[in-house]
Formats: sequence, C-alpha cells, structure tokens
Amino acid sequence: MTRRQRRLTVIGGSLAVLAVAAALVLNAMRDSIVFFSTPKMVAEKHIPPGKRFRLGGLVQPGSLVHGDNLKVTFEVGDGSAALPVSYQGILPDLFREGQGVVAEGALDASGVFKADTVLAKHDEKYMPKDVADALKKQGLWKEEYGAGSKDSNTAAARAAQSGQGAMR
Repeated sequence: MTRRQRRLTVIGGSLAVLAVAAALVLNAMRDSIVFFSTPKMVAEKHIPPGKRFRLGGLVQPGSLVHGDNLKVTFEVGDGSAALPVSYQGILPDLFREGQGVVAEGALDASGVFKADTVLAKHDEKYMPKDVADALKKQGLWKEEYGAGSKDSNTAAARAAQSGQGAMR
C-alpha cells in the first residue's frame, strides 16, 4: 500500500466513525428535541405509560380541583384534545384556569398524566412561532396575540436603524 492509499484509508475510516457517531446522537435526541407535546400529539403518538415527556397547553376552565396535601388535578387542552393531569406540590403563582402551562412527568396506566413539575406561562403576549402557527391553522388565532411582540420589534428595528441600538 502506498502512502497516499493509507492516508485515504485513514481519512475514510475517520469519516465513517464520525458519521456513525452523529447518527447515534441524532437518533437518541429525536424525541427530546420537541420542547413539549400537546394533548393531541400525545394521542397521535400513543406514548406508552411510564415514558417521561413534557405536556403543554391551556388549563381548561372548570377543571381545577384542589385536594388534600397539596394534591391538584386539572385538564390541559390544546383546542382539539384534553388530557387529565395530577400533581402534588406547590403550584406557580401565575397558575390559573385558562392560562398556558407546561408540565413534566409521565402517563400512568389509566391515561392520567402524573406531573412532577408544573410551569406556568409568564406572559400572555409571548408565543413560540410553532404554537402561533398551530393556532392559526386551527382557526383559534386572535390578532391581539401578536400585538405586543410586533410593537416591540418595530421599536427595536427603528432604534437599530438610527444607531441607538448598536454599540460602537
């Protein structure tokens, strides 16, 4: 084998090992890349009981029930489906019916989401682009959802154009 053939063999082998490593990492992260699943996505994916994931949506009005020892049950919905949630602990201050929420936990055998962490949405004007697109697609989008971010983006663009937003 010549020196050139050995060099090409080493380079080819290194690229193959790198490709396998990248494929393994991407495969392991495939389900973790999504920040949360909506109740409709949970039903479509048929997530098995015991598998941890994040559930996101709105706390359904009239579904919040406080029990003993800080036990709380409520339903999280996304406009087309709802999933019952059970949680034991102190809820965030911003948690209320009709408010956005992300809960982390797993489904039990009866189909109830057992949450061990509950996060309340902090600002009703902010909405991730994929959530806004989903609401528009379902016909649930309201124009006031985008009003706050549009005004702040316009002000930021004007400041940048006049040189006020740039550091010199």
